[in-house]
Amino acid sequence: MYTGFLGFRATFMLDVVVCALVGVVPTLLYSLYLVKVQRAYALHRNIQVLLGLVLLVTVGLFEVDMRMHGGIRKILEQRQIPLTSEQFAFFYKLLYVHLFFSVTTIFLWAATLVLALRHIPNPPTPCAHSTLHKRLGWLSTVDITLTSVTGLMVYYFGFVV
Repeated sequence: MYTGFLGFRATFMLDVVVCALVGVVPTLLYSLYLVKVQRAYALHRNIQVLLGLVLLVTVGLFEVDMRMHGGIRKILEQRQIPLTSEQFAFFYKLLYVHLFFSVTTIFLWAATLVLALRHIPNPPTPCAHSTLHKRLGWLSTVDITLTSVTGLMVYYFGFVV
């Protein structure tokens, strides 16, 4: 299936990933509001765990989709107007930047979640681990935001224009 539900010649899972990238940052910001302003630590934890699981499943299914369709180059070949060699070169540079942020996000988010689940009491309250958790959390937030921005740029330059 080469026509995703967003109306471009992308796969279904590419469109799902784009929707996830659009939704993750506002959800993350809401979760940060809950913990910083509302002091709703348990709800913050639950949203973060749910976001982590949703993104893990989404990325896993996306990888399967890439394999089933022969990789991003084969999918891009389904465009109505083919990319020029210069456009391909730009696309791949942008893709590599996106992959850098997406891979580092996986490790940062996993470390942030695992350490929090191990070291923050249940029910969650501020503790000795909070300082490290805040640092990792902000690094993860910046990283996932850059992953989202670059991912949307990859989709735009690969399938929209």
